[in-house]
Amino acid sequence: MKRDPVLRLLLMYNTHDQEEKWMTADTVQFIKQNPDCFERSLLIGHVTGSGWIVNRARTHTLLMHHKKLDKWFQPGGHCDGDPDVQAVALKEAVEETGLAVSAVNNHIFDVNNHIIPRRNDIPEHTHYDIRFLLEAEMTAGDLPSNSEALAVRWIDLNEVHLYNNSRSIMRMVEKTKKLL
Repeated sequence: MKRDPVLRLLLMYNTHDQEEKWMTADTVQFIKQNPDCFERSLLIGHVTGSGWIVNRARTHTLLMHHKKLDKWFQPGGHCDGDPDVQAVALKEAVEETGLAVSAVNNHIFDVNNHIIPRRNDIPEHTHYDIRFLLEAEMTAGDLPSNSEALAVRWIDLNEVHLYNNSRSIMRMVEKTKKLL
């Protein structure tokens, strides 16, 4: 079954954050109940893949100012039928940043379930976001914007809260700092 690899990754994934444990269990349940969980046409929600991109020194992360949501987030996107969520995260990271990125390992870095508001004819729905730790060479200055981002920027981990202080983003900052 095409859902088995991601289910194995989720079942092996361990975090000490109770909220993330709940979201991981919810994601597992969602994937088990929905064979089409990787399709954006599943209007109640779908699995997405994101990349938390860090520089080699683990002092900065790359965030993009998302056009539709008008907030700073890590690169990521819809699976569009691809059950290899890490490959989706890598593809989206390259497309949205233009950088050569690589996976630090083959393990999940973070899990976050969040509501996407209604937009035009697409109803409010949940993104079951599976995030992977990616690495890239840090470049000077802002990177070129793209069709999905108003800006793409390397941000010092100690300043991420100035761009997005949501619990899910700050949890990834905390995890990154533990890697130092």
